[in-house]
Amino acid sequence: MLVLVRHTQVQGVAGLCYGRFEAGLAATFADEAEAVRGALPAEIAAVYSSPAARCRALAAQLHPAPVLDDRLHELDFGQWEGRRWDDIPRAELDAWCGDFVTLAPPGGETFAALAGRASAFAEDITRRHGDAPVAAITHAGVIRALLARGLALTEAFSIDAPPGSVHLVTLAPAGAVS
Repeated sequence: MLVLVRHTQVQGVAGLCYGRFEAGLAATFADEAEAVRGALPAEIAAVYSSPAARCRALAAQLHPAPVLDDRLHELDFGQWEGRRWDDIPRAELDAWCGDFVTLAPPGGETFAALAGRASAFAEDITRRHGDAPVAAITHAGVIRALLARGLALTEAFSIDAPPGSVHLVTLAPAGAVS
């Protein structure tokens, strides 16, 4: 079983494009981390985390030795990282919104690339841990990509993954999510 956990709330990002941008934790972090802990299965074989500070902080609250895995990073928005959405040229933003699956922001990555690395992570976890519950502290993009398996990736953003949410998924052979 893979337990997908989105990092807790962050602060100072209202109106900003952020994926890999390092955002600070909200003042409610301790309470949110405790709520996540309470939502996890009693036994977790391992905890993996995105290298982002907001994920590492939560992972450290859940396990004494979380494993960092770059495949759990959020979408790389490239030149848009940390910029106000309103400051991104409208034509660039409209083009990306029209085809975010295969079109990358300038210097960034496509959602298909994110889905590929998320799938590779899930397949690796299946090989390493079998049916044992494993937590992955990550971001909405990774969670949506894994939960959208079997759907068109264009539908991924219809999946709700709020901060601090926990999503239990069963991994079939080869990392397929059910």
